[in-house]
Amino acid sequence: MSRTFQPLQVVGYIATRRDDAERGPLVRVRPDDARMRTIDDGELVWVYGPRRHELAPVVYDETLPRGGVVVRDLAGVAITEIVRLVKMDIEHRPVLTTHFA
Repeated sequence: MSRTFQPLQVVGYIATRRDDAERGPLVRVRPDDARMRTIDDGELVWVYGPRRHELAPVVYDETLPRGGVVVRDLAGVAITEIVRLVKMDIEHRPVLTTHFA
């Protein structure tokens, strides 16, 4: 298996409320874990969990244990579950064409 798809364990979950200043999907990851997966700070990634996948920006956090992530407002992910971070590939996405009669 490629090093870029190695699993990470959710070690924390942040659920926000409607009136919170900072809210929305987010993934906190150690810089060395992110670099091993060629993910930059602030980059948008797919977070693949056991039930679904969602897009979320990445924020580096050196206080996390190696192999652990903290997620915020990601449905379908809970503490102790395993996730994979996959870079969003916007350069090789299919081109949609519309044909009109």
